Amino acid sequence: MPVGSGLLVAIWAACPITVPDVELPRANGELVRLSEYMAGWPVAVVFVGVDCPVANLYGPRLRDLAKRLGTDRVRLLAVIPGRHDDKTAVAEFARKHRLPFACVLDADLQLADALGATRTPEAFVLDAGRRVRYRGRIDDQYRAGGVARAAPTREDLYEAAREVAAGRRVSVPMTQATGCVIAREKNPAKAPLTYSRDIQPILRHHCETCHRPGEVAPFALQTYADARRRAATIVEAVADGRMPPWHASPLHGRFRNDRSLNDGQKRAIAEWVRQGCPEGNPSEVLPPLAPAERWAIGTPDVVFPIPVEFEVPEQGIVEYQHFIVDPGFDQDTWVRAAEVRPGNRKVVHHCNVFLQPPNCTDPKAMFETGPLGSSNLIAWTPGSGAVQLPPGMAKLIPARSRLHFIVHYTPIGTRQTDRTELGLILCPPSEVRQEVATKLLDDENLTIPPHAARHRVEKTWRAEMDVLLLSMFPHMHLRGKSFRYEAEFPDGGREVLLDVPAYDFNWQHRYELIEPRRLPAGTVIRCVAEYDNSVGNPANPDPTATVREGQQSTDEMFNGFFDIAVADQDLASEKAGTDRLDSRRRIAMVVAGLGAALAFLWAVRIWRK
Repeated sequence: MPVGSGLLVAIWAACPITVPDVELPRANGELVRLSEYMAGWPVAVVFVGVDCPVANLYGPRLRDLAKRLGTDRVRLLAVIPGRHDDKTAVAEFARKHRLPFACVLDADLQLADALGATRTPEAFVLDAGRRVRYRGRIDDQYRAGGVARAAPTREDLYEAAREVAAGRRVSVPMTQATGCVIAREKNPAKAPLTYSRDIQPILRHHCETCHRPGEVAPFALQTYADARRRAATIVEAVADGRMPPWHASPLHGRFRNDRSLNDGQKRAIAEWVRQGCPEGNPSEVLPPLAPAERWAIGTPDVVFPIPVEFEVPEQGIVEYQHFIVDPGFDQDTWVRAAEVRPGNRKVVHHCNVFLQPPNCTDPKAMFETGPLGSSNLIAWTPGSGAVQLPPGMAKLIPARSRLHFIVHYTPIGTRQTDRTELGLILCPPSEVRQEVATKLLDDENLTIPPHAARHRVEKTWRAEMDVLLLSMFPHMHLRGKSFRYEAEFPDGGREVLLDVPAYDFNWQHRYELIEPRRLPAGTVIRCVAEYDNSVGNPANPDPTATVREGQQSTDEMFNGFFDIAVADQDLASEKAGTDRLDSRRRIAMVVAGLGAALAFLWAVRIWRK
């Protein structure tokens, strides 16, 4: 879709700027002069970022465009802007994506400034006279806020380049690019806000856990250089509410894993960037967090990998993958901590581990297991973390159950492999006082009509005894709009337990209460969701479709997971009491047996006399 007013776009198209004949270096130091590279042909200039996830998604697309546009005598040129990258980064980007055209470094932003480039990826089409005929996105698949279509509906760069090559007017000369902000550094001002004193503590507590080596974020935020380099992107993501990812309304519930920023912290970041990112006193800077440990829960007692190394293609849609693992537990086994460890965080979108009874023959069947009817051992998404239960609480894996991994993979532009693992820390039965169960409210008959902008679905569960609510985990797909958990108490009172007013499929959280919430017997938990199947939903794959329940992202789900424990349960005492009773019974049986034997011997003696 064109951006700006029609008049402004028309003026821009009618009076195109002419780009200077710049020289930029390849990875090997060879200088590429723009006019010589074009050789009288039009050229598509695409700004890319080495660690920009959107730019990396377009690697295969750019390879394909180079081949297709070659027949129209249009060249491609990839440009990495900014002095934060070097020739090694240029070489790595070109190698990783197997680019069949030149990739150069624009360290001083001379070409980016001449074109007015603001993002990676952002594309420009220059005619043979180096006049700009198109600027904007490569296509419309990826949109702001991480929204993505299954496939593009318009290839803007390809269409514009072909029109320029044919000498025709460009039908859509300007579109809105989506991606990472190209940083343009300012001279730091003397100001009260500094990185060392004011900004690093915010990044440390709200960002660095993920933005460090070994974690899910695409780049690090551990040093002043890291923060200054990404300052413009940080401000935009914070202002939009995309980062740090957290989607619970602050009006309901208090959660121990809340990573959101308050208004004061947001203002501080924006003002620090506006002032030119002053560093402050380097001696006040805290050392970076260590690279992520292999396991957040500590060294697991047992580790179960999926049985094969799975290969993820560079693009396309990957069906959900199902892997069955036999843990070899011949007795009931208690788990106090569980963690999914993706083998490749770049491509594992989420992973659920369910339990299957030993005689199940359907590898995709779902079951409730254990006395409380637990439906899930652990659900992992980026940012959700491990399951670490309070002291005395544990989840039960019934004897001879199997582990059912369901993994959702998302291609990132290059071929990848993954072998995800599950780590468990076990708990002796004598230490388990309360069993934790994951309950699930779902709708197997979910049906969303075409074009429905606010399709409402609700399901309920009733507590048959006093329970403790520990956490909630809503799950929907691309048409998910909002999700809310409500409690309806036996005395007629109501309470919103969790409200997610703007659900985001890309970031799904387990909302862990600071303190367990006691729900008396008779309490009803009501989950209410809304879906947007209209054209107003930018993530909607097809607003004309009747959408039904299914595992692919283009299908939908209504999943309201929540963790509970029986409020007044004390399994350890019950077991101890049972053991004492069993011991008394055994003693009584032995005494009775001895008495019977003595009576028999006495009877034999009398008979012999």
